[in-house]
Amino acid sequence: MPLFTIETTYRLPIHRQRTYEAETLDQACDLAITDEGWDDSKSDVEASGDTYVTGAWEGRDAAYFGRLLSFPSRFDEQVQRKADHFEVLLGLLKILTHAPEAGSADVELWRRRADAAVAKAETILARENDPIEGAAS
Repeated sequence: MPLFTIETTYRLPIHRQRTYEAETLDQACDLAITDEGWDDSKSDVEASGDTYVTGAWEGRDAAYFGRLLSFPSRFDEQVQRKADHFEVLLGLLKILTHAPEAGSADVELWRRRADAAVAKAETILARENDPIEGAAS
C-alpha cells in the first residue's frame, strides 16, 4: 500500500489585552495594531481553527524532499478558499451590475461565468471539492 507524507496546519489565536490612551476608538485600534510588544500574550487553544492540509508528498517522511502532490481543494483552509474566491465574485458582480441589455451575447457569457462562480462558492461552503475537481473524479 502506498505511503504519503501529509503536512497539516491549524491556526492558533494568540491574543493580548492592553489599555491604550487615545482620543478616539479608531486611534486606540491603530495603537493596538502597531504595538509590537507581545510579552504578555496568551494562546487561545479553545478557539483554534480547523486543521487543513498544507502539503502532500508520496512516500515516508518525504515532506519537502519529494514532488509536491496536488490534493483536493476541500482540504485547503476554508477561510483562504473563501478569500481567494471573493475577488472572482466581486469582479463578476461589477460586470453584471453594469451589463448591457438582457439577451446580448455578452450578458449570457457573464451569466454562465457567474453561475460557475456561484457553484464554486457553494462547494466551498459545503467543504467539498471545487466543481472542476469533482467532474474529474
